[in-house]
Amino acid sequence: MTAFLRSRGRRAERRLAFALVAPATILMLLVIGYPIGYAMWLSLQRNNLATPNETRFIGLGNYQTILVDRYWWTALAVTAAITVVSVACEFVLGLALALVMHRSLVAKGLVRTAVLVPYGIVTVVASYSWYYAWTPGTGYLANLLPQGIAPLTQQIPSLGIVVIAEVWKTTPFMSLLLLAGLAMVPEDLLQAAQVDGAGAWRRLTKIILSLIKPAVLVALLFRTLDAFRIFDNIYVLTGGDNDTASVSILGYDNLFEGFNVGLGSAISVLIFGCVTLIAVVFITLFGAHQFHSAPGGVIDAR
Repeated sequence: MTAFLRSRGRRAERRLAFALVAPATILMLLVIGYPIGYAMWLSLQRNNLATPNETRFIGLGNYQTILVDRYWWTALAVTAAITVVSVACEFVLGLALALVMHRSLVAKGLVRTAVLVPYGIVTVVASYSWYYAWTPGTGYLANLLPQGIAPLTQQIPSLGIVVIAEVWKTTPFMSLLLLAGLAMVPEDLLQAAQVDGAGAWRRLTKIILSLIKPAVLVALLFRTLDAFRIFDNIYVLTGGDNDTASVSILGYDNLFEGFNVGLGSAISVLIFGCVTLIAVVFITLFGAHQFHSAPGGVIDAR
């Protein structure tokens, strides 16, 4: 009888939990699911606002047009390159900043506030600062270069400046996530490793990084997904000229500049698919191992 009542109580708790979660879940599905579904429907149509009378269903025609177009693959390569380089730089710099903030003995609040200032600046404002800095004749950084060189008019230098702007803006976000992971590292474990003769580099690679793997995973995943959708910096710095357009810029140009709702929606759906694929692959390859690693395990730091 007692077991029956206990089981009945658990079922009642589960029903209550589902009832409490259901409104928020339904709202999220409507807010997120409807726009995605509508974009998918529009991507299956030939829909150009300049010729509304010619709107018709064409199935996967827009996707075929995009996937055989050079501009899509160039934009995808540019996006992937910016994502990989910027996230890698942000991780290294973010980890260094997180270690400094974690180890800071004086003015911890001031140090953390100063580090987070770039992340608090609106991206468009920061982008214009970089744009004017690299404009020949008026920019203090451009004036350091030989006369006649305009880096924002060339592909590789432009992409380098975009990466610098991205790293400067979002490294504080990476460091903040890693700092949360560092707070979970036991100090006595680090002290024991130091007593055993482990140097700073070995303590970092063998102990600290092993214990903050979940935080590293979250930081890398968040920034990779965000970097893949890069728009603001490229739009302000280059406008997508000279083969510097990202996939988001390509979608914007087709949707808002060319009024081609069908192609623009198809590009948006492809971006959504790429972001989803990145998340699934990332979590499948790294997530299970890292989230199930025991932080209290014995680690050989020698």
